[in-house]
Amino acid sequence: MNIFPGIIFPLNITLLSFFTTLLVASGKSKEDTVIADVYKAIVRIEVISEKGSGGRMMKSRSTGSGVIIDRNGIIVTNHHVAGKAIRLNCRLYDGEEVMADLLGADAMTDLAVLKLRLDGREDLKNRLSTAKFGDSDKVKVGDICYAMGSPAGLSQSITRGIVSNTAMISPNTGSFRLDGENVGELVRWLGHDAVIFPGNSGGPLVNEKGLIIGINEVGIGSLGGAIPSNLAKKISKELRESGFISRSWTGLECQPVIEQGLKGIMVGGVIEGSPAEKAGLIPGDRIIRYANRSFNAQIDEDLPLFNQFAYSLKPGNKIKIEGFRNKTPKSWYILPILRESAYSKEKELKSWGITGRNFTLMSSLEARRENTSGVQVHSVRRGGPSFSAKPSLLPGDVITKVGKASVSNVNDLLQITRKIPRGKNESVSTLVEFERNLSKFMTVVKIGPETEESQPLEAWKPWLGISSQVLTRELSEALELPVNSRGIRVAQVFPETPAENGGLIPGDLLFRVDGQIIAANRPEDSEVFGNMIKQYKTDAQITLSGMRDHQPIDFNITLSKRPPPSNELPDLKDKTFEFTIREISYADIVNARLEMETNGLIVENVEPAGWAALSGLRQGDILLKINQTPVNDIQEFKKLIEEQVDTKAKSIVFFVRRGIHTLYLEVQPDWKES
Repeated sequence: MNIFPGIIFPLNITLLSFFTTLLVASGKSKEDTVIADVYKAIVRIEVISEKGSGGRMMKSRSTGSGVIIDRNGIIVTNHHVAGKAIRLNCRLYDGEEVMADLLGADAMTDLAVLKLRLDGREDLKNRLSTAKFGDSDKVKVGDICYAMGSPAGLSQSITRGIVSNTAMISPNTGSFRLDGENVGELVRWLGHDAVIFPGNSGGPLVNEKGLIIGINEVGIGSLGGAIPSNLAKKISKELRESGFISRSWTGLECQPVIEQGLKGIMVGGVIEGSPAEKAGLIPGDRIIRYANRSFNAQIDEDLPLFNQFAYSLKPGNKIKIEGFRNKTPKSWYILPILRESAYSKEKELKSWGITGRNFTLMSSLEARRENTSGVQVHSVRRGGPSFSAKPSLLPGDVITKVGKASVSNVNDLLQITRKIPRGKNESVSTLVEFERNLSKFMTVVKIGPETEESQPLEAWKPWLGISSQVLTRELSEALELPVNSRGIRVAQVFPETPAENGGLIPGDLLFRVDGQIIAANRPEDSEVFGNMIKQYKTDAQITLSGMRDHQPIDFNITLSKRPPPSNELPDLKDKTFEFTIREISYADIVNARLEMETNGLIVENVEPAGWAALSGLRQGDILLKINQTPVNDIQEFKKLIEEQVDTKAKSIVFFVRRGIHTLYLEVQPDWKES
């Protein structure tokens, strides 16, 4: 199933006035106003989210949709839109942008609740338009509906269609998973043909009365799928109040009955050690009544209603189950426990070069572990300490012991890790015990402060300041030179160099250095001339003999020191905004065709999905100013950045040169998360 179908832009009605005009023309003036009011409640959500990948927490940017349901700024959207958000910016229908906070998210129903930051904004609070939930149980196939949202990150839009299915499920059981949860366990979508595309997720599906009948979530083929409003209303209320959904768990895995003519729900599986196993239920049992409520599942579409009810019961309260084993009536008493999420959130352990997570009951059962102790490796950074260990740690491994200390969870591992390099200047070789499937391994991981790459300084070398090519046999023949000629052709003369000062120009041919033949006539002889120059002192005077326009010519040149290459210039890796900057080298100036007096710093590397990357900064950009203050060396840059970090500036503006262009890039870090 494709959650985000291919982007093909329909003829959407994207202007509120145009949409209203069309409705008025159709004679439906009352519905007209209602739909227009709901349109004003749509928000486009710009999301910066974070998830573990490649041994670190990676940021990414995306957009989605939501709908305001309360004048306090409460917004309902999808979990897959905002569930991992660390920064949320909502754009209202009139273009105003307001930051928001994530109140809670639920992967099992793919719903999330946000709250606009309205403190001190009574004017905005009074201006907010809201939408109300309708009754999704009353929706019928053929009903007219409107899908509202921000497809592909565009401004708010509306498409029109009809309800095609009131109990649509994924064609492949378990194919739609979020954070390890099977969304299809609880959700039967309202299928409709109002066109939706990526970015519509989280927007409302509205009936002709302007009531929300669903929250758009998926696209399957030509149909859209919306989470029914009754489920969305219930879940969003609990998320708003508690920040999470409390569910019970029994370990029962049910499916429709197989034998025709029989009613009830069949037990397909029972998790080992679960309350269901303790109560005596086994696969093949048929449930007729569950907690005094009758259920019947003849097809897969019937199961979500049973699961919604079973999960909603209060953990710790014993319930009665009635049914049959074979053809014999039977009763069971079961004590549901609190259901944990499928996976816990991953955390980055920089000293290890990994992201790791705690076990939940569900993830420990899936891993066939006896308990939830240990830290499961989620991802590993290539070249990092854990990757470089022999044997290296791999995703799925479980760290159980570091040195002599047992590891129960991520916090344990963090505390142990902080103590290892304390007072040390170098990484500490640390014995680590871990489990991989049924095997128990040991390895040594070097834990400690990140080592700086030491770039050895090269000794001062003499420099001429040209690029050249070998006078090959073919080139000599083409230039009407003797075929046994040896030497080089000047391809480029760099500005403000000994070569330029000595009068060399592109096209000059050089045969001798101080009378010594330049023995180069094959492509592999490209280093011969440079090695001859390196034999001189940095201030030596040399004579180059050659030819210009078929006339012999000599050049008297005083060599100078070679400009420092980029690896010898000061640089700094900024860990807050995650990019590396260094001073501009002579080669940078020449290659980018800059003025020799160009100021600024060059961006050498930008970490994927860091704050700098999200602002649009690119490798090769020349940073000219930070908040209008010029930056000419690393120390100035460091001082300016530290000021922004200390004051937790809401916005930092980089002024950069990119090729022939200059532009301003705004960085808006979330200091709470940073």
